[in-house]
Amino acid sequence: MNETHATLRTEVRQLADEAFHRKLISGYGDGQDMNEYQIVYQGKPRHISLEQARLFLIDLIYRSKIY
Repeated sequence: MNETHATLRTEVRQLADEAFHRKLISGYGDGQDMNEYQIVYQGKPRHISLEQARLFLIDLIYRSKIY
């Protein structure tokens, strides 16, 4: 795993942790694939790439702050 990938994974974990504590998602963790992350949103586990997970979580947290 290169440094950029490790940094992205760390950022996704931090975002997921914040979203979890804000009760925006009900679970999260590493996916089966090294480039994948699992987010449980609205009761359904979703396996998405790290890049998509980062964008999804940023958007989710941002929208929760607006409303």
